[in-house]
Amino acid sequence: MGLLEATRTHGDFGLTIKDATGNSMQIDIPIDQGGEGKGLRPMQTVLAALCGCSSVDIVSILKKQKQNVTNFTIVVDGNREDGKEPSLWQNISLVFSLTGIIDEAKAYRAAELSVNKYCSVAETLRRAGAAITWKVIVNGNEVIK
Repeated sequence: MGLLEATRTHGDFGLTIKDATGNSMQIDIPIDQGGEGKGLRPMQTVLAALCGCSSVDIVSILKKQKQNVTNFTIVVDGNREDGKEPSLWQNISLVFSLTGIIDEAKAYRAAELSVNKYCSVAETLRRAGAAITWKVIVNGNEVIK
């Protein structure tokens, strides 16, 4: 087995992707495009990877700084190029919402480091031409720098 194995498991386009340890996810396309809508769309998985990569960075940085993160949510939105094939992500926005006993400046800096320096997925998207914007909310308050 390679890093991942994709097997068609439902309809014409539905895949189950598994890694060597048995973790899995479902990928499909919408019903109006011929799929069954039983999974994330392939390009959504790219944004999911961005969320995963940046969350690991941010939480790791804050843990090293002895910040107590009790909840963490990322809302991601974006749009793709119009009228092009392939249609790449053009603009992506991230909203990092954290709760806990967290210094706002440290949370902001952790997000900044992740998006602009450490997150390989963010850099991959930037090199493909995507503009990534982000903001940080700590305990319901937007952090302004």
